[in-house]
Amino acid sequence: MAHPARRSRDANPVIDSWRRRLPPPPILGIAAAAVVFLLVIAVVVGSNGAPSDVGATFAPSPSSVAIVPGAASGSSAPGASVLGLTPSGGGSSPAPGASTGPASSVTPLAANGPFGPALLIADRGNGRLLIVDPTGRILWRFPVLGSLRPGQYFSADDAFMTADGTTIVANEEEKHVVVKIDVATRRIVWQYGTFGVPGAGPNHLNTPDDAYPLPNGDISVADIRNCRIIEISPAKRIVRQWGRTGVCRHDPPYTYSSPNGDTPLPDGGMLITEIGGSHVVRLSASGTVLYDVHAPVRYPSDAQLDANGNVVVADYSSPGAVVSMTPTGTVLWRWEPRGGGGRLDHPSLAIPLPNGDVILNDDFRQRVIVIDPITRKIVWQYGRTDVAGRGAGELSTPDGLEPLAGFPVFY
Repeated sequence: MAHPARRSRDANPVIDSWRRRLPPPPILGIAAAAVVFLLVIAVVVGSNGAPSDVGATFAPSPSSVAIVPGAASGSSAPGASVLGLTPSGGGSSPAPGASTGPASSVTPLAANGPFGPALLIADRGNGRLLIVDPTGRILWRFPVLGSLRPGQYFSADDAFMTADGTTIVANEEEKHVVVKIDVATRRIVWQYGTFGVPGAGPNHLNTPDDAYPLPNGDISVADIRNCRIIEISPAKRIVRQWGRTGVCRHDPPYTYSSPNGDTPLPDGGMLITEIGGSHVVRLSASGTVLYDVHAPVRYPSDAQLDANGNVVVADYSSPGAVVSMTPTGTVLWRWEPRGGGGRLDHPSLAIPLPNGDVILNDDFRQRVIVIDPITRKIVWQYGRTDVAGRGAGELSTPDGLEPLAGFPVFY
């Protein structure tokens, strides 16, 4: 395991090879018919990173975008009874090679799906952000042609959208920066941190995680290796800090041990997740500790609150887990299959949904899934299980997500 203040994904050399593994450029034939064919394909689906990708549709593979309401506990699309969804969400034929089963065993998602009309995904291994709808249709992506300067790098771990839908805040943990992306122009318009240079002084971060836009226009971020959470103003000033810089000890509200989660709460408080000691701490708006609970996981990541005020936290391990517990630490349910399609491999963010389901990114199994903790089933999936890629319906080390209420600019 790597340094305890750094997620163990950094110790996996396979990730870097995935990041560099881009699709080979097409070889153009000399025949005019071949040229015309390629041009038609380009117009229909667009090229990676090109503006024509916006609004593109695709027919997902059985293991990329699927719902599996009739599957056994912990199952996923491969080998299960699935329905390959079309982008419209209308009538579909069974996915090739799938076991179809009775018609009543599979049901297409409603227009809003299990998480709402749209989902933001930080596809870290591919160096991009995607917004997809419940059928897997890509509504928006970043970067596109012209988004980045020549030689500029982008690979966000997490991404969250401002309430007005105009800006996305993303943190690049390995490069020690937080950026703002203008949704309309798809350009980086603000940055805090010195790219590739860790530090603790002005305009420096050390392994930033979970950069959230706040209602007042500021950004909060868990600065893991500096053992602090800070609030940064648009003028790039630190206007508030939780923890003492460089003091990595669990003693809230004074010090924190490698915090990797800083979830803002509706009451103005914050839910802090600490790697060291596996603690989840809830603070009031004034900074008072409301509770400090030990999470029964090996590597807690990015704790969230559900509608009833219970804590849902991912275990960034292999096999990984998702745990729901009360503020006093009583475990309500635990998802931790040891094998099969339901097994998790380093899940890093699990967000409770209004209907009681939980959406999470299963980083090293290359997918985003929605689980029903009551029926013990995977009910939705984007990404091909255990297959990293950047084609239709594919992801590579998806590391962040956020359900979106819907932003008409994408349609």
